[in-house]
Amino acid sequence: MIFTDPIRKYILSGVVAFVVIGLIVANVMASKQDDKFLMTETLYNQAIQLQSTGDLEGSEAMIAEVLKKQPNAEIANYVAALTMAQNGDMKQAAIHMQKTLDLNPYKVEDPTFMIQLGEVFVGAERFEDAKTVLLRCQEAGWAPEEIPNYQEHVASLLAQIENLQLEEGTNNE
Repeated sequence: MIFTDPIRKYILSGVVAFVVIGLIVANVMASKQDDKFLMTETLYNQAIQLQSTGDLEGSEAMIAEVLKKQPNAEIANYVAALTMAQNGDMKQAAIHMQKTLDLNPYKVEDPTFMIQLGEVFVGAERFEDAKTVLLRCQEAGWAPEEIPNYQEHVASLLAQIENLQLEEGTNNE
């Protein structure tokens, strides 16, 4: 099949028009995505700032907005868990910590996350889960510099679980 010059021009014009339209559509879609990301990032930053100044309720409200827009954001779930734990809502904190772990299973290799997860599980009275996490911390032998008494803290949490379970057992009798 032989293409004449006018046919080649039409084909080239069609390809160029297709590429230009594709670039325009991509640019429009990207700018909308950028606006959503910027708004979510602003809410997240406000939540962190409120948390650092001690306004935990305000921080929790901001993080809730972030989670409405991005429920599978690992860092937002993590910050929500820490904020709720500071507010004393350990059951909700445990849910968000569990979701953080579900979103990023490699968190099991993070000693800070794991000790926080263990603490939250103890606070939420999820003793068997806490024991599993804390035994993992103990077996790993972690000793991060930012938590100098890491292994002692793990041991004390495990002892606390044993005591609480013993109390539970005597209260049920």
